[in-house]
Amino acid sequence: MGNLLVSGGISPVDPETGVTPDGADEQVAMVFANVRRVLAAAGGTTGDIVKCTVFVQDKAIRPVVNKHWVEMFPDEASRPARHMLITDLQSGTQLQLEVMAVLGEG
Repeated sequence: MGNLLVSGGISPVDPETGVTPDGADEQVAMVFANVRRVLAAAGGTTGDIVKCTVFVQDKAIRPVVNKHWVEMFPDEASRPARHMLITDLQSGTQLQLEVMAVLGEG
């Protein structure tokens, strides 16, 4: 697959403590930080992301996701595709992300 990165589910678990934060804003911030970690480990950046799927327990979290999304991708003209789906997640987990990135293309 060359420079294509396709993740599995990226959760809001803090890699240092193994704990999922309680609040929506904290979970969204952590999951986006974990996306950055996954990309960095593969030699990429958020600029390489071409698609992101956001799995949520409840779409009411959308405004919080949008806030962090715009922080991660401030240029409206170059944001990756994004799709949000409602699904059952592990108890206490409000969201999970999957990303597809073409490394070195951002």
